[in-house]
Amino acid sequence: MPRQTYTASLLQKACISESAQCYHLEFQVDELPSFDFAPGQFVSTVAVDERGKTQTRAYSIASASSSNQFDLCVNRVEGGFFSNHLCDMEPGATVQVHGPHGNFTLRQPLTDSIFIATGTGIAPMRSFTQWLFPEQGEHAGEDRSEGKHTWLVYGTRHESELYYRDYFDRIAAEHENFHYVTTLSRAGEEWTGHRGYVQEYLGNIVESRTLAAKTSAAAVTGAVAETAVAVEELVEAQTPAFDIHTYICGLNNMVSAVRERLTGFGWHKKQIIFERYD
Repeated sequence: MPRQTYTASLLQKACISESAQCYHLEFQVDELPSFDFAPGQFVSTVAVDERGKTQTRAYSIASASSSNQFDLCVNRVEGGFFSNHLCDMEPGATVQVHGPHGNFTLRQPLTDSIFIATGTGIAPMRSFTQWLFPEQGEHAGEDRSEGKHTWLVYGTRHESELYYRDYFDRIAAEHENFHYVTTLSRAGEEWTGHRGYVQEYLGNIVESRTLAAKTSAAAVTGAVAETAVAVEELVEAQTPAFDIHTYICGLNNMVSAVRERLTGFGWHKKQIIFERYD
């Protein structure tokens, strides 16, 4: 049975990185009064290429659900069709979409979380964050985080490729339980922040969380070291339950490296939720 497709009209477009040719695109689903989706899900876009062949490409939604609108974060790709097609669109142009799809969503009950992203893998992390700390719509001003701590570790090559940096900086400044960590793999001499790859900073988070658990009952609950022991007991009981999850989005090599690092800490595979786009 063919999937139900909808017409999405481009409302606004902004280049958020000239060097990476990355665009923030805001769409509206014309046929629907409401386009509901869970944060972290994706839409599939459909268009006919220059050879008359129908092409379909999945893109993570870069916003929380709001009315009949959704945002995408798209890079130009040399020789590619769909990403360049979207980047070339101007407000008023339309594209066919179907969805939402995917299970890359926040697990319930909500726990402390580590969001790990590179490049346009930041899109679902923006969706998660907008849902946790909504600023628009009927839930504006609410705090859905339930006091749980979230670390967003975002890695790119250059400072100019830190997409949505102002937004995440502001959320971190306004919410003490949201921690924003950036790291560059090809930083220039002027960069004073972290250098290297995202997986290199997991140990710091695990250690700081363990220390907080040991020094203050009111601080972040549970230590990752203790969780690893608890996991073994829970697996035996066949009732896994965890006090922290990691959500990873990016290229396969990064996802694999992070998963390997976390399993090295003794994490259970069900604590590690990931989506890769290559």
